[in-house]
Amino acid sequence: MRLVATTLLLAALGACGFHLQGVSHLPAAFSTTTIAAEDRYTDFNRALSDALRVSGSTLVSVGATATVEVIGDEHGQRVLSVSANNAPTEYEVWYTVRYRVLVGAREALSPQVLTLSRDYSFDATAVLPKEHEQEMIRAALARELAALVMRRLTALPP
Repeated sequence: MRLVATTLLLAALGACGFHLQGVSHLPAAFSTTTIAAEDRYTDFNRALSDALRVSGSTLVSVGATATVEVIGDEHGQRVLSVSANNAPTEYEVWYTVRYRVLVGAREALSPQVLTLSRDYSFDATAVLPKEHEQEMIRAALARELAALVMRRLTALPP
């Protein structure tokens, strides 16, 4: 009975397209890739570089078969709510990336804009921990944006 139940469960999971999260399989055109960006040291750029390397792409500066052009890479925060004495009590951290993808000289993916945001509560008595929390949230947003870009790259036709 257990064997039948296990077999049915595995068949159902396979039929719905379920697979464990892991390495993305990029099209062959991304075997050598370059990331064209004004600032190579942003959180997003580092996260995208790591994701491309893990997926088997070799990052090069010249002679790449594919280019991910980062047109814009911006982040910031804004006040969401204030207390009765006009002190901020909640902030929103946002991260926006604009990019396009070239395979050879052909535009494989037209300019795209991705934005993610998270909010966090602010306590004026714990400024340093809250600044650290903001930095961690920004880095997490950058990793999530890089994962979204990777999903779009894997969906490109070979």
